[in-house]
Amino acid sequence: MIRLNAATVERLPRYFQILRALRARGREYVSSEHLARLLKVDPSLVRKDLAWMDSGLQKVGYHVASTLEKIEGVLGMHNTKEAFLVGAGSLGRALMGYRGFSEYGLKILAAFDIDEWKVGGTVGGIEVLPMSKFADLVRRLNVRIGIVTVPAEAAQAVADEMVTAGVVAIWNFAPVTLDVPDNVVVRNENLAAGFALLSYELERALNIRRSETASGDDGIEN
Repeated sequence: MIRLNAATVERLPRYFQILRALRARGREYVSSEHLARLLKVDPSLVRKDLAWMDSGLQKVGYHVASTLEKIEGVLGMHNTKEAFLVGAGSLGRALMGYRGFSEYGLKILAAFDIDEWKVGGTVGGIEVLPMSKFADLVRRLNVRIGIVTVPAEAAQAVADEMVTAGVVAIWNFAPVTLDVPDNVVVRNENLAAGFALLSYELERALNIRRSETASGDDGIEN
């Protein structure tokens, strides 16, 4: 398997989205400059990110279809990965109803919750089961991915149960840092932190605009 640095891997899904859109529009080749403009990075970084491939042609660019296929291979999208979701609240139900996961090779087999009012319902064809069945079904179905969409105060207990049952990769949407063994992979999606970064960038952009406006006013005579 190709070994890439973490920063490159973080950008590969963005390349995937762009290339897929270009392929849908019938684009055959794309230059590093065009990719860089869409990603808002330097073209040299694009070339560095994609240096492990042999599809780049000088003055022509990257072959869209083959580049997309290779990225899919590196990210493991060709092999469907099955997951269990714990926490059938608003966020959990939104993820259960999202059809785009299949394009990335993810299939949520079932959801689990301790709330008896939620158990037995379905969202997007995915059934909500009692948490008491979680561990047994993980072992029987050999599920290796767990998705955590419970409140922060319940997340660690859920993660502990996942690890005990045999889950080796956790996609965590709870705003808390999970304590898991070193051999368990955790991906944190902190929506509040994401908004905080957006808020910071917004303030920065507004300050730049205010500065530009103030500079423009300097030359105005009354």
